[in-house]
Amino acid sequence: MAKKNIIRKHAENLFAKELAALRKADKDFKPENWNLSPKSVVLYIMGGTMKDGMVISPKYFGQQKLIEQAVATLATDRALLLTGSPGTAKTWVSEHLAAAISGDSTLLVQGTSGIGEDALRYGWNYAQLLSKGPSKDALVPSPVMKAMQEGKIVRVEELTRIPADVQDALITILSEKTLPIPELNNEIQALKGFNLIATANDRDKGINELSSALQRRFNTIALPLPATLEEEVQIVRHRLESMQKALPGHEGIIAEEEIVRLITIFRELRNGKTEDGRNKTKVPSGTLSTAEAISVANNSLAMAQYFGSGKVTAAELVSSMTGTIIKDNEKDSLVWKEYLETIIRYRKGWEDIYKFGVK
Repeated sequence: MAKKNIIRKHAENLFAKELAALRKADKDFKPENWNLSPKSVVLYIMGGTMKDGMVISPKYFGQQKLIEQAVATLATDRALLLTGSPGTAKTWVSEHLAAAISGDSTLLVQGTSGIGEDALRYGWNYAQLLSKGPSKDALVPSPVMKAMQEGKIVRVEELTRIPADVQDALITILSEKTLPIPELNNEIQALKGFNLIATANDRDKGINELSSALQRRFNTIALPLPATLEEEVQIVRHRLESMQKALPGHEGIIAEEEIVRLITIFRELRNGKTEDGRNKTKVPSGTLSTAEAISVANNSLAMAQYFGSGKVTAAELVSSMTGTIIKDNEKDSLVWKEYLETIIRYRKGWEDIYKFGVK
């Protein structure tokens, strides 16, 4: 498949020009095997203007101090654990950190309840194993092993979904920076530059707590939900612009007003109160995260482009958001209806939202 047909490029490819410019201009100290200095990594994540006038687009809208702490952690022998509610950009931040530091965000382990130790350590090519027995040729390295061998960053998504006994396979790797291979009477010793970024949702059901021994190997940073309506609107608008650039032909228009209304609804239902604090609302079972708001806005754009006037109206907005708000049909339907009747119905200028919401 031609590269131009890829739906979503990796961060190091999508922002290759920015990374190349930062690397060329970077005169600060770089830890061994890092592509950029810590200061340049933070500039890449937070955005800003370089001395030559080139603008670096922001990848994260939030407290710069959190990103500085994350980068500083990765420059030490401590691993990094990013926690927070769903939709707080944990995966997004981890990908861009790996892209900026190692130039490679693809060394990734997706945590699930059914994952085995081989996903964190190594596996075997069973055809080779049966014909020749344990050997280097039969060994199948995990992304963690590859990162150790190449001195790069490896990412582990949803660490707390991994069973506790499998999680603990990371303890020796993170503490000794060594991966024993007893079948070959050998070991892999990590090169400088190796480190690990893990993510974990703090609202997931069925999560597995980290052992105290594993917790000590991580510096934990909690990424908060956007503090203000304006900040969340900015995030959604920026991501929509990026997505439209990545997918030419998606020419729908969504006015700032509609993004504000979408985010206002999500924030009020998520927080259990109106933005002005005067009225309480019931909270639905879903998280109504910023990521879900981006998805709703993007779907509204598609609906408007292909089945409407090309401009997002209340009809597309309500149609797209209803399925996100109503996860539990019985409970969430009542929450949504009550919100429409007690809040939206009396909000000036929101008559169209109420009209399509009660249909």
